[in-house]
Amino acid sequence: MAPKGKVYRGSVKDFQGFDANQDAEALYNAMKGFGSDKEAILDLITSRSNKQRVEICQAYKSLYGKDLIADLKYELTGKFERLIVSLMRPPAYSDAKEIKDAISGVGTDEKCLIEILASRTNQEIHDLVAAYKDAYERDLEADIVGDTSGHFKKMLVVLLQGAREEDDVVSEDLVEQDAKDLLEAGELKWGTDEAQFIYILGRRSRQHLRLVFDEYLKIAGKPIERSIRGELSGDFEKLMLAVVKCIRSTAEYFAERLYKAMKGLGTRDNTLIRIMVSRSEIDMLDIREVFRTKYEKSLYNMIKEDTSGEYKKALLKLCGGDDDAAGEFFPEAAQVAYRMWELSAVKVELRGTVQPAGDFNDDGDAQVLRKAMKGLGTDEGAIIEVVTKRSNAQRQQILKAYKAHYGRDLMADLKSELSGSLAKLILGLMLTPAQYDAKQLRKAVEGAGTDESVLIEIMATRNNQEIRAINEAYQEAYHKSLEDDLSSDTSGHFKRILVSLALGNRDEGPENLTQAHEDAKKLADVSSNDSSDSLETRFLSILCTRSYPHLRRVFQEFIKMTNHDVEHAIKKRMSGDVRDAFVAIVRSVKNKPAFFADKLYKSMKGAGTDERTLTRIMISRSEIDLFNIRGEFIDLFDKSLHHMIEKDTSGDYRKALLALCGGED
Repeated sequence: MAPKGKVYRGSVKDFQGFDANQDAEALYNAMKGFGSDKEAILDLITSRSNKQRVEICQAYKSLYGKDLIADLKYELTGKFERLIVSLMRPPAYSDAKEIKDAISGVGTDEKCLIEILASRTNQEIHDLVAAYKDAYERDLEADIVGDTSGHFKKMLVVLLQGAREEDDVVSEDLVEQDAKDLLEAGELKWGTDEAQFIYILGRRSRQHLRLVFDEYLKIAGKPIERSIRGELSGDFEKLMLAVVKCIRSTAEYFAERLYKAMKGLGTRDNTLIRIMVSRSEIDMLDIREVFRTKYEKSLYNMIKEDTSGEYKKALLKLCGGDDDAAGEFFPEAAQVAYRMWELSAVKVELRGTVQPAGDFNDDGDAQVLRKAMKGLGTDEGAIIEVVTKRSNAQRQQILKAYKAHYGRDLMADLKSELSGSLAKLILGLMLTPAQYDAKQLRKAVEGAGTDESVLIEIMATRNNQEIRAINEAYQEAYHKSLEDDLSSDTSGHFKRILVSLALGNRDEGPENLTQAHEDAKKLADVSSNDSSDSLETRFLSILCTRSYPHLRRVFQEFIKMTNHDVEHAIKKRMSGDVRDAFVAIVRSVKNKPAFFADKLYKSMKGAGTDERTLTRIMISRSEIDLFNIRGEFIDLFDKSLHHMIEKDTSGDYRKALLALCGGED
């Protein structure tokens, strides 16, 4: 079933001892009389390969003179019927039916067209075109042209030719030229040359395009996906993003589609059925493993929680196993993780969203703030305008000018005039970064209980210089050392991790390949019985002390050595605050803006908003990398940070946050 020399990665295999007549008879008996034995039907059909199912259809007709698919349609109902009937069709005819449904009637299901045409191989496209002609006596290209328009239509027609180059021999010169042409067609051009995107992404081989994407990242300083989002729009943008995702990893593309089909309220059953049927004999095992790695739960468990009845049982059979239980890790997931490390290693310029004001006048700003707070009522808009549009260094000058001009403490005045979330945000912005972090750490350790998540977020993400400044600010504000407070408020390996990070002594040198290989070996070693060299101690000695460039190399070596991502290994072998701290360090090393994008998303998703986290990150990253965080946010969650803040907050607090955010993506 797999091409010669390739390992079969489907979840459904040929049934051993297969007998088409016997299976046809079993299905006939399951549908005979009053009611039908759905369990018997699903057990039989999900355990046969598509080739065997086609033979069963032929045997059924020979034995009973009836059409098996028609009988199944008559006996079954709803989603279960749709799933079982889809399994009975050959893949090309199943795709043809999906596309026919997508373009029939009022409106077009563009997502279905995109999914099928962006993900299929040349041969699969040719088979689809022929099956469509055979089943509906119509030309697929003509039907799609009649139902779509613009650049979206042009790209669909290119994909319908099934003419993507298949030569794995790649020309380095052509890779560089294509990357340059894409950059000039989009980012460097007034307007966008869509034809260039269509030609390169629609025709070049997968191997060639993967290298083009790597080259593009180097010369543009951003992934091709981000440029596509900025330069293209609508269904054309969605189609091109799907093509890029499928070029990078078809399994990752389908894992994401499955996750989105089931997350949140309601289930997109058509998408779920189409993917589970179409990938069950191609790459379902790879999809499962990528799903487990990306979403931290198994596909099996998500289907189990999101569906019911015979429909659920049939889907779980097609899934083929629970990766949460198995704990395995397949090469496809390792490749996805490895690619993420490689992307993170590319030097990208970090940019904040708050810049120093060009026409800055500290005395003038002090007067505006005084006027906003004098008399009856407070002009919050004027305060927000000044404070969010000045850099932190300029705000420190305003504090001094206010004192000199009015003999008053600006912080005290702001505190008495503002309240709630807005007060916390504005007052936080008026502190220096080190003072603000010191205050957040102090709040996390004082009183009953400890806020470990704040300790982890700050200590795991700050560089040596920032940590040293925090130590000084903490000592000055609270007349105690940060290390002492961390030591008295935490314990065990978690305490040791925080104390190590609080030293601000991380190496700042480049990677050392020989040392990286040795470090990866130490992290991978699960056999050591020496209690003085525990797993946590080994991870601490490497993750808390090595430089970021060196750790990226260690993580790559770890994947090569174990076929595991280091984050996956931490989650499997550790628990509690120790696990969370190490995972935060790994994610920070891998891609710090993505780490913060994830935290911001979690602070706003679902019911209620975690305003403390939202405020803390917006303040602390506004002059460092909030612009990059915005880019990662839209890449990860398909919605902008600006949009989510707008939807999830209100009033002057929202106005101030949006000013810090700095724009809609």
